[in-house]
Amino acid sequence: MKNLIRTTALRAVRSTAWKNTSKWIRGTERWQQLEDEYDGSYVKAEVVVYFGDRKPKFYQLGQWIPVLEELHRKHRVVLVFRKPSSLLEARELTRLPMALKRKFDPLHTFYHANDFKLALYVNNGMSNFQSLGFAPMVHVHVNHGESDKLSMVSNQAKSYDKVFIAGDAAVSRHRKTLVDFDESALVKVGRPQLDIDRVPELETSSATTIMYAPTWEGENDANNYTSVDLFGPKIVEAALGIDGCRVIYKPHPRVAASSDPSMAAANARILELIENANETIADESLQHQVLMEGDILAMFDTVDILVTDISSVGLDYLYLHPEKPLVLTDRRDDMVQLNAEAPISRATPIIDGSTVGQADKLLRDMLINDSATEARQELRRHYFGEGTKGTSTVLFTEAISKLIANRTSEMKKYHFESTNAESSDE
Repeated sequence: MKNLIRTTALRAVRSTAWKNTSKWIRGTERWQQLEDEYDGSYVKAEVVVYFGDRKPKFYQLGQWIPVLEELHRKHRVVLVFRKPSSLLEARELTRLPMALKRKFDPLHTFYHANDFKLALYVNNGMSNFQSLGFAPMVHVHVNHGESDKLSMVSNQAKSYDKVFIAGDAAVSRHRKTLVDFDESALVKVGRPQLDIDRVPELETSSATTIMYAPTWEGENDANNYTSVDLFGPKIVEAALGIDGCRVIYKPHPRVAASSDPSMAAANARILELIENANETIADESLQHQVLMEGDILAMFDTVDILVTDISSVGLDYLYLHPEKPLVLTDRRDDMVQLNAEAPISRATPIIDGSTVGQADKLLRDMLINDSATEARQELRRHYFGEGTKGTSTVLFTEAISKLIANRTSEMKKYHFESTNAESSDE
């Protein structure tokens, strides 16, 4: 009998179910320790930067870190996380104060215990609404880029007190998309992320540099703007065939992890093309490169021509280098719709189903005879407003200072003891 009990017990502790349970318990203990370490009791800040998602989406916050560090000089900032993996990622990038609040009640206890004036949100994550339930703060949506993607405008914009946008193009985007939206909530601040000086991450070369920087396939067909599966290998093959050029493949971080078979196959083919092309190039400075990681904004200075999809990448390049050639793709083969939804397409060559076969000629023509410089300069003003590098940071900081001052004054009329927001914590 004893042997039977012992055997049964051993089977239980060696089972997959027990191992998973044990792992979960250890993980829970670890996260509790992390939450205790980053309980925020030491924080004295005015601005909360709320991020409720896990590490795979951390890039949405990561691009704001240098801007937030600059803002911290004038208005103290605290990064508030709901997922440990994102906090651990942030620790590698910044020394800004951080707090981890995995559950709803500790989050609001933290808010009530401090004198925060304003909260920033870099995406429309579902848990944002738990933070929005705290009324004393000004809640400001800043998004994580500027692009003509459908996902750039959400009806959730109505939930925030203010929505920071880049310029007139974003105003038009909201006006065309949202019904009964109060445009007075929109605040034009340019693109402060692009004002930050960055250490170059792409070495210079005597070769002409063609960068192919496609986006990922999105979460649904309506938000799918990628060219990887349809045109990617053909674009790279065309660029590789141009004498005196090196090709830099810098896809969206989520391309490499795509579970879509056509995306995975096309990405693998691109990697193969570049690897094969490098076999005959001894000089490393002339070799083609695959850059799955790194700050693309820190690479643009070295790029001579950019090929990209409808995403923030093309507009960032336009902001920083309107004098340089830019080529866009259109997977829908609908020029009328593209011009209407993405004004930048009116001043760039388009690679689509009808032109991808001549991609090599298109790229050569842009390198030799770029006649769209003036049009790109005008579009830069349309997307980002007037001003030079540094203007956006000034506008961003001034807007936050004004909102904090106004909320501080208004709060003298109110008294808050609790919130009627609801928890969805499991």
